[in-house]
Amino acid sequence: MAWVLAVAALAWFVLLRVAAADAPGQLLAAVATIGLGLAALSGTRARPRLSAGPDGLTVRRLTWSLHVPWSRVDGIRVLRTRRLGRETSLLELDLRTAVDDGERLVVLGRLELGEDPEEVAEALHARLG
Repeated sequence: MAWVLAVAALAWFVLLRVAAADAPGQLLAAVATIGLGLAALSGTRARPRLSAGPDGLTVRRLTWSLHVPWSRVDGIRVLRTRRLGRETSLLELDLRTAVDDGERLVVLGRLELGEDPEEVAEALHARLG
């Protein structure tokens, strides 16, 4: 969806340039095009944000990646919340990182996972043993 909006904003910008529209309108279209393009790029680059392998979990963000062995996964839970009048599920992971034995709480939704959080939790519990 973000890519569709970015392309639509680009078409709007090109249309304003060709029609020689006013400068504020062109600036607004340029800013919208850049913003939507960056949002689409970050959404594409950062997904999927969670992957499970034989040696542990890897959580990815746009600029960093965190690998945690299975022995450092302290908890896997599904949170159910009501948001905008409907119930949504979130996957919550309690992780102990290798750096200073720090703890990290990671919360991921359906959009970040690309799957239903409840199904992901079941698969992770099965792998964790």
